[in-house]
Amino acid sequence: MAGNTTGNTERWLRQFHPGPPDGPLLVCFPHAGGAASFYLPMARALSATTRVRAVQYPGRQDRRSEPPLTTIAALADALAEVLDAFTGQQVAFFGHSMGAIVGFEVIRRLEAAGRPGPRVLFASGRRAPSVRRGDRVHLLDDAGFLREIRALGGTDPRVLDDPEMLALVLPPTRADYRAIETYVGPPDATVRTPVTVLVGDTDPHATAVDAERWREHTGGDFDVRVFPGGHFYLVDQQQAVTATIVAALRDGPAAGQRPAAVGQWRPDRHRPRP
Repeated sequence: MAGNTTGNTERWLRQFHPGPPDGPLLVCFPHAGGAASFYLPMARALSATTRVRAVQYPGRQDRRSEPPLTTIAALADALAEVLDAFTGQQVAFFGHSMGAIVGFEVIRRLEAAGRPGPRVLFASGRRAPSVRRGDRVHLLDDAGFLREIRALGGTDPRVLDDPEMLALVLPPTRADYRAIETYVGPPDATVRTPVTVLVGDTDPHATAVDAERWREHTGGDFDVRVFPGGHFYLVDQQQAVTATIVAALRDGPAAGQRPAAVGQWRPDRHRPRP
């Protein structure tokens, strides 16, 4: 299919551990400012049971020469083309923070094209798509922007204290914040894919109430799991999180989607209505 060449897949997806050839595939979407390497510990922990592929957004690490994308729609359009090639497999999505929304929007595009969605979307550390708070962090000056990043955690302080590293990290991080803060999720947008929401019990950015609102966006099974910790609870709760993923992939229901439709992928044709 158009756009699903090996080269395009290798641009967007990183493999840190091969995993079992017949194991389910877990595609992981990073948070704002995050990179594929954030999921290296998860890939290692799941390597005995699951094939993990982490998304690498443009503008960071080995894609630092590419301009970052500044809208969720642009990210989802590009990734829907890439991930369309995997829809016939046992695949699940895991997205943390902004990554949960990117994963959700990719599923909307795949389903709009008549493709099977993943078995489950693990939406981590993110309020439901239709819950807006008017965040404007991407509009702050550099000093204010850095204060917000430090307060949130999840970024190595040594990176933020190194001017050369900061010059590489700041532009794609600001672009990601612009993308997620200007995203407007339609209140009636739903997917058929089951959704399991994972949140930290002290995360002010994604409360248990916010998590419950995801129920309005799926026609499939729905579950909420609450873990000790803040916005990056999954770093300290890795064992519990990976156990949740393994159990869901082993025992959870299939998404029950239609077989893949025959035809050529066209982002302009299959983008969901706003």
